[in-house]
Amino acid sequence: MKLLSFILLVLLLTTFPGPILAQGNQVVRGADERYKVDILVIVAHPDDEAFFTPYLARAINDLHKRVGVVFSTRGGSGANRDARERGPALADEREIEAREACAKLGISLVWFLDGKDTASQDLLDSLANWGHGANLERLVGLIRLTRTEVVFTHFPGVFIGENHGDHQATGVLVIEAFDLAASPIVFPSQLAGDTKHYETFLSNLQTWQPKKIYFGSDANDSRQFDGSGPAYSVREVSPALKKPYWRVALESAMAHRTQFPDEIARISKMSDEQLEKLMSDPNTGWWSEPLTLIFGKSVVGGAPTDDVFANIKTGEELRQAPASMQRAQDSVPRTELILGGPWQFYAQFRAAHGLENLLQARTPEMGVPAGSRLLVPLVIRHADATQTIKVNLKVAAPSGWKVVSGQGEFSLPEENSTALQVEIETPALTAEELKKAEPQEVKVNAEAGGRAIGEVKLRILLRSHALPQ
Repeated sequence: MKLLSFILLVLLLTTFPGPILAQGNQVVRGADERYKVDILVIVAHPDDEAFFTPYLARAINDLHKRVGVVFSTRGGSGANRDARERGPALADEREIEAREACAKLGISLVWFLDGKDTASQDLLDSLANWGHGANLERLVGLIRLTRTEVVFTHFPGVFIGENHGDHQATGVLVIEAFDLAASPIVFPSQLAGDTKHYETFLSNLQTWQPKKIYFGSDANDSRQFDGSGPAYSVREVSPALKKPYWRVALESAMAHRTQFPDEIARISKMSDEQLEKLMSDPNTGWWSEPLTLIFGKSVVGGAPTDDVFANIKTGEELRQAPASMQRAQDSVPRTELILGGPWQFYAQFRAAHGLENLLQARTPEMGVPAGSRLLVPLVIRHADATQTIKVNLKVAAPSGWKVVSGQGEFSLPEENSTALQVEIETPALTAEELKKAEPQEVKVNAEAGGRAIGEVKLRILLRSHALPQ
């Protein structure tokens, strides 16, 4: 009896998919919270994360912040002081060491860009050798994926001691990504809305503006940066771990055996008293006391020496866009329906570049093959990014066209905007019918909270042949 009921249910759903599936509340998935980070550390080589590890130990264990790490290179041109491997083999080893070092701190989110370790003091050599644009795109995508609140990276300037081209290039790359990740016209393929399954190029991410950026420097004279940002004791004892922060950072650094085998062997044999004496000596200690994070900039205000997370509301989305685009945006945010996909991109692009006067179709239009499925990309802009909302979509399609999905009630997550799509099956036409075909109009109306929030129109001409959407 149960089997018969199941078969009847399947037949019912497959026979009448549109009307039945459109009735219930459809929940739209938000961003993957597993990859949300409070701090994204972006450094050049495995072991460079050690610039920040005493503070990271504090942030992770006592402030309960989530941290991710991005390495620009895998360190393949560095020295191997422990064994014979060089080049690509050394890069493989150093990647494993980096992941182990991060794991000891409790960091599991670790990514590598495609930069090639470049032994030079010239940042332009590094940028050229890496493929500047490709790695900038990767980094912007990672910031959008992780919705980073605060960025830590290398200081973008040359000092005695701080003169590695890869360090400098990483700092430049990160500053560019910090400023560009919030722009809807930068790497727009990452921002394409909901698409078909098995998509391999379009990410369905959203713009994101990190709130602050801080730098670390390897300069011989670290005191020259005193007062340039918040300072934190490396000798303070972690309430959660019952050990000083430098000790946690040191345990992490011990993973980098290819780089420091002799130091690791020596430190491994030291007593707690000997380690304390070593790290308390300003001439031999691995970190200055206190550790100063060099302030770069903030989009949420505050003084350079304020706490790293001062004025930051975790998860708050900020709209940072080119000045011309900001002028074009509404001064009062409101919940509204707009046409997404390439139409949304071109509207933003023209506004950002002062091209609003270019001719465009009065009603958005396109041609699709008869008998194919039409995808209508939609975007719901939220008046309040901190609230979930429910919207109801109603689709009006020409006679003989079948709405497959995308209408009914939708529960949208907390975010600035949500991408949706309507899928419509168009009728197959004979050759004679195609000769007489005229553009047909599809309309999508949206309601939220009992009021209309917009209507989208799209004129579609059915053709014998057309490129895929």
